[in-house]
Amino acid sequence: MYTGSDLIKNNFRMDRLPHIWCPGCGHGIIMKMVTQAIENCNLEKEKVCIVSGIGCSSRAPGYMNFNTLHTTHGRALAFATGVKLANPELKVIVITGDGDCTAIGGNHLIHAARRNIDITTIVFNNNIYGMTGGQYSPTTPIKEFGTTAPFGNIEKAFDVCKLADGAGATYVGRGTAYHANQLVKLIENALENKGFSLVDAISICPTYYGRKNRKGSVVDMMKYLKDTAIDVKVAAKLPKEKTEGKFLIGEFKNIHEPEYTEEYLKILESIKSK
Repeated sequence: MYTGSDLIKNNFRMDRLPHIWCPGCGHGIIMKMVTQAIENCNLEKEKVCIVSGIGCSSRAPGYMNFNTLHTTHGRALAFATGVKLANPELKVIVITGDGDCTAIGGNHLIHAARRNIDITTIVFNNNIYGMTGGQYSPTTPIKEFGTTAPFGNIEKAFDVCKLADGAGATYVGRGTAYHANQLVKLIENALENKGFSLVDAISICPTYYGRKNRKGSVVDMMKYLKDTAIDVKVAAKLPKEKTEGKFLIGEFKNIHEPEYTEEYLKILESIKSK
């Protein structure tokens, strides 16, 4: 198992580095955590396929030294479904953003979860469209600002984890760029689940979201994650007033149900046997 500089050399395309993300962006941290989880799970590199759509987060596969596929906006899960059906032995990982996944890609998320197809989806969630100019996204909190919400957002934000859970995902968790070790473990558990898994990875965008909403420095934004996130197991033991203004992290769902590609192969075998 590789760690430190060896982790980078073994899992990244060195000629593509350094990455183009803004200074202080949380995406680089989360990308590293994804590769650490892959290492910890001892996955064979040639059997890992990483798929992305369009957005800041979706640049990640270009840096990662695996089978990678950079697709169209919102369609990462659709392409990933095709990859998984074509070769069920692959460990298919989707890296996507909050806008890419829950706006234009929202229907694909719902139906991939409903099917319980064995795809691990990591949502790099920074509450904004960072690459295309700072528009508000489906996870931008009410009253927060974006270039398309100059007077404040009036739309209720999606809870990505509740959305995935309600749609049928069999593994759901949330971590942050600050809580790196916990995030690695959540991604490991997601990779080990045989079914549709989603990890909502809370990132930070100091360039657009931070400036638009006066969140302070990069350190301030990371400190916010540290102080405001509370583990779901800890929260369950606290009175309601102690959890007000906090958001939950940790493992929310981990169950076993029939997986889509396995059920599909059973149908094919039954047809052949007739």
